[in-house]
Amino acid sequence: MQQKLQETINYLKNEGIEDPQVGIVLGTGLGGLVSEIEIIREINYDKIPHFPVSTVESHHGKLIYGNIRGKKVLVMQGRFHYYEGYNMKEITFPIRVMKLLGVENLLISNAAGAINLAYKKSSLMLITDHINLYPEHPLTGKNIAEFGPRFPDMSEAYSTKLNNMLREIAREKNIELHEGIYVPVTGPNLETKAEYRMIRKLGGDAVGMSTVPEVIVARHMGLPCCAISVLTDECDPEHLEPVDIADILAAAAVAEPQLTMVYTELIGRLS
Repeated sequence: MQQKLQETINYLKNEGIEDPQVGIVLGTGLGGLVSEIEIIREINYDKIPHFPVSTVESHHGKLIYGNIRGKKVLVMQGRFHYYEGYNMKEITFPIRVMKLLGVENLLISNAAGAINLAYKKSSLMLITDHINLYPEHPLTGKNIAEFGPRFPDMSEAYSTKLNNMLREIAREKNIELHEGIYVPVTGPNLETKAEYRMIRKLGGDAVGMSTVPEVIVARHMGLPCCAISVLTDECDPEHLEPVDIADILAAAAVAEPQLTMVYTELIGRLS
């Protein structure tokens, strides 16, 4: 892995990507933040050595380097998922690249279903913790001590500092920002009524198919991160209605301007 990482980093530096301060991962239907970037360089994933390629139609598959509010940002416009056939080390490879390039804070977004029925679709949820239901883990195998400890602590998987800043921004901008526990599953199917009931009993407030592997690797490498879910459907097992990707993208589009606003403002306030 170390050799592959170095080859990827060398390529990106040769392409003009130098000293990014903030890393951003944009989830399903959440590419609007790109419009806020003063773009310096765009690179398709298939041009980057050892990068996976996004196979989801709603994910653009570009690495974008530029400026937001005076900060250098490195943005994944499209992420990788377990259901695409990638293993957890492949999914999280770009997070290690970001950290080794110099990224100091990681901002993640995703589209998720609302398990907490007090939360309605097209609203935002700040992730305060997670329950990992993936069958594979990104840190299995030989630990690379240069990256982080064998047994990384997860008592603060999501940065308290970043979360507090996001709460303050949401209050100032009069944006409703729910808070809750995120539960990832493999996908690609949406869940059954019984599975929604199970996730609620476990303590989940939202369910999705991403984010947690990236958070684990960020934590392993000492990279502070935060994550916001855009809630795209309401997972009420007693009144469940069919949902397709068009519905999810439409719900995400309604909330996307608010997500863009809070993350852009956060980037501007980072020291």
